[in-house]
Amino acid sequence: MEDINNRKFVGRLVYSVLTERRSVREAITLFPDSQDKNIECAYHALVHYEADEEMRYADIEYREEQDDYLEFIAQTLSEGKELPRNIIEDYEEYYKGIAHPWIQGTKGFIKEFLRSINI
Repeated sequence: MEDINNRKFVGRLVYSVLTERRSVREAITLFPDSQDKNIECAYHALVHYEADEEMRYADIEYREEQDDYLEFIAQTLSEGKELPRNIIEDYEEYYKGIAHPWIQGTKGFIKEFLRSINI
């Protein structure tokens, strides 16, 4: 049930980026800490979206395709559904997990260390 609620939340985050109510950077800081490949995929699709900002302005067809792709991801996740396997696989080999802001101090170090060894 938690995965479904997290997917719905992430779907709304992606929609908020597409409707320019939230920046990509703001949205990705709100992503839940999850091992769900669907959420990881959406995270990396948004990172890719931001990285392509110049190309999006230069090529209107590319922008439209990318917007449609993100809208599909947002709609699917907003319904709590899983993304098609081929979409997840597009990102799976290049990225591992979701980056989270570093918490300062000993607590942050321990948390990041445990995360890096998958505990």
